[in-house]
Amino acid sequence: MIKIQGGTIHTAVNREAFSGDILIDGGKIKKIGLNLQEEAELVIDAKGLDIFPGFIDAHCHVGLDVLGGGPAGMEFNETNDPVTPQLRAIDGLNPFDKHLELARKGGVTCIATGPGSSNAIGGTFAAVKTYGKRADRMIVKDPIGMKCAFGENPKKFYQTKGISSRMTNAAVIRNILKKAQIYREKLDAAGEDRAKYPAYDQKLEALLPVLRREIPLKAHVHQANDIFTALRIAREFDVDITLEHVTEGYLVADELAKENVSMAVGPFFCSGSKLEFRNVSMENAGILANAGCHVCIVTDAPLIPLQGLPLYAGMAVKAGMDEYDALRAITINAAEHLGIADRVGSLEEGKDADLVLVDGSLFSAVCDIRYVLIDGKLMAGASANEEG
Repeated sequence: MIKIQGGTIHTAVNREAFSGDILIDGGKIKKIGLNLQEEAELVIDAKGLDIFPGFIDAHCHVGLDVLGGGPAGMEFNETNDPVTPQLRAIDGLNPFDKHLELARKGGVTCIATGPGSSNAIGGTFAAVKTYGKRADRMIVKDPIGMKCAFGENPKKFYQTKGISSRMTNAAVIRNILKKAQIYREKLDAAGEDRAKYPAYDQKLEALLPVLRREIPLKAHVHQANDIFTALRIAREFDVDITLEHVTEGYLVADELAKENVSMAVGPFFCSGSKLEFRNVSMENAGILANAGCHVCIVTDAPLIPLQGLPLYAGMAVKAGMDEYDALRAITINAAEHLGIADRVGSLEEGKDADLVLVDGSLFSAVCDIRYVLIDGKLMAGASANEEG
């Protein structure tokens, strides 16, 4: 049993913070209240500190990259085939990736990680905690979405292998979804008669959860035209979709507000050297949120450091985003984006005890993160070598 007492609690589901105590038992938040009297083996004096839910990055590639180790270290892009829905992030995740330790020290307690954007269809992402020895025991939810990509990257990787235009890339995605649709129809028609099943196809099987709306397409989109192509394809096949990066979203915020789709915005702390970044703006997240869109802020790490997630939210605040919206963008909105808000993303009784205790303004570069807990375990000074 752990008791955190006397801190200022920011639940991420109520705008106003309040002073109180938090009781943790069995890795869960057992009780939140004022002057809790229960005995605890460990008492953390949080007087003068702010208490937040653990931060969540809803889109990165951490654990599938070895500190920029070139082709030998890049596990997140499969470059032999532009259509690879059968790939699973969890099969490439390295819990000893140094980025995970850095993330923990920055208060990032949960991430969605998975394939990069080289492929038209790349495979599934998983939501995992940033602490542990075995990928299987770090999972919060697997899969959380099927990666697909529009725009520059598939063209670059497959320019001489069949994809050299946006039109071709969209056609490739439609083709595999249509094949999966036909495959599903044959399975449904066969019922319990296995003799009538179509020949097993690993790629088409992997897309069935998308067609059944069990997981969304997780669409890599930067330019506004790519955003609407992704939405158009999702509507054609009646599947769910989340939008990732959404760099030019602020240019069409009024249209996106009508779509009722969740958006992972970022990175925006990067150069405009890439063609699709030419209209990057730190005002993006705030403009989308003010328009009524569901927004979370992401790093796309290791492109930019994962541990800077709250700082990037602070940059969005400086560019006009409401502070409460910015907090939600790295906590509960990120959890909702991933379909894991029943476990993480806010400080509520019954949820996982993922907490960050901070001295100073959360969104400041001089913010001092004093304590990090994941599943009720203190992470201060922790590394992946500790028991998970």
